[in-house]
Amino acid sequence: MGCWTQEKSNSWTFPTLMLCLYGFFCMMKPSEPFLTPYLTGSDKNLTIDEVTNQVLPVWTYSYLALLVPVFLITDYVRYKPVLLLQGISFIVTWLLLLFAHGMVAMQVVEFFYGMVTATEVAYYAYIYSVVSAQHYQRVTSYCRSVTLVAATVAAVLGQLLVSLADVSYFHLNAITLASVALAFLCSFFLPMPQKSMFFHRKEGSEPPPAPEKAVATLSSSGPSSCQEDKSSGSPDRGPTPQQHPDSARPPHHVLRVLLQLSKDLKVCYSSRQLLYWSLWWALATAGFNQVLNYVQVLWDFKAPSHSSAVYNGAVEATATFLSSVASFTVQYLTINWDLFGEMTLGIFSAIDAASLFLMHFTTNIWVCYAAYLIFKACYMILITIATFQIAVNLSMERYALMFGFDNFIALVIQTILTVVVVDSRGLGLNIVTQFLIYGSYFAVIAGIFLIRSICMLVSSKCKRKTTRPCNEQLNRAARESKEQIVTGSTTWL
Repeated sequence: MGCWTQEKSNSWTFPTLMLCLYGFFCMMKPSEPFLTPYLTGSDKNLTIDEVTNQVLPVWTYSYLALLVPVFLITDYVRYKPVLLLQGISFIVTWLLLLFAHGMVAMQVVEFFYGMVTATEVAYYAYIYSVVSAQHYQRVTSYCRSVTLVAATVAAVLGQLLVSLADVSYFHLNAITLASVALAFLCSFFLPMPQKSMFFHRKEGSEPPPAPEKAVATLSSSGPSSCQEDKSSGSPDRGPTPQQHPDSARPPHHVLRVLLQLSKDLKVCYSSRQLLYWSLWWALATAGFNQVLNYVQVLWDFKAPSHSSAVYNGAVEATATFLSSVASFTVQYLTINWDLFGEMTLGIFSAIDAASLFLMHFTTNIWVCYAAYLIFKACYMILITIATFQIAVNLSMERYALMFGFDNFIALVIQTILTVVVVDSRGLGLNIVTQFLIYGSYFAVIAGIFLIRSICMLVSSKCKRKTTRPCNEQLNRAARESKEQIVTGSTTWL
């Protein structure tokens, strides 16, 4: 019986099943689209200003403070303990949401939710350590699909329970607590990995799959990595970090790994193309996360939940579905991304800016909902393109490292936005004015990349004009030389 259990745990199907179950129950949160109505309603009695300027910013600060140490600890302890920590953080978050009261208690809720989001990196990174390379694409697809399905089902379920069954927000949070508790139980059945990407690498281990085969891992929390392989045409054979056997680890192994990671980052950003794609990633992700964090507050302002029907769940479900479709259609686009990629970034960023301006100026909640759907779909299209463009020439370890660093920069930018625009110790702007700022922020992003793309196109056109006379001269010289050879041959004959 023990041998059978060991064999079952070592196969790729069992950890994949448990990881999919874990991801499903983690994302099965029907109460999440209704967080702001719950906090401002009779259950918690907070004001819109308290939620906006004092409660929600705590999530950003705690996420930033925890991200780097959790990223390193996750690899060092080999993922599973961090998944257990995430499960505990989920449970604590919803216990406090259900039974704690007062603004300070809700700030503690946001701190624990910051722990939840900081530990998300362990979910996809776990795949590397228990699944062989030939199964990685399939397993990643399963795990990503399960989380999208769970998020959609949760939003639909929440909306149906609120609109048709008149279920209270308190009971929606109770359902969410039961779901995350099941996720915590599932994490116990995950086999403990014997290796990790950086601290517990094994010599002779099989190389991970090429990044372009893992484009399904599009979330900021998915594993990423980053060295451009200029010495080989095969992305999955790029240089990898220096490997040390677990049995012969040097005394300063952690320091050596950190130094190696810093060298890898320097190599990553030495490529100008990678640098600009990463710049868009960091800037846009910061703005996107900021919008997602505060959009429910805007909806509650446009149509107060105490006097209007709330359709947040239906909107989130539709947004998730449209985002999935938009991401899927990217594979059918045939564009020279080296030449027109940054123009695409600029155009869709401009559409995002227009959507946010519309959300600011409109007084109609349905127009506000529609603008949000457009905003999220456009961002998901772009993040899919950016993911592939950054990852296509990188080894998997550095692919993880670079995306982790890009998301850290995004979080720093988001924190600055929060401190200046949202926090009561900063400007403390009202929610409508905030979305004017966010629209202007995306307009600046669009301007940067549109101007740069125009410069690239003009430069490319000038180069073609310069090289055309040279090519014509070379062709003329070749023709004359050929004619001379023919003439000489005829004379000899």
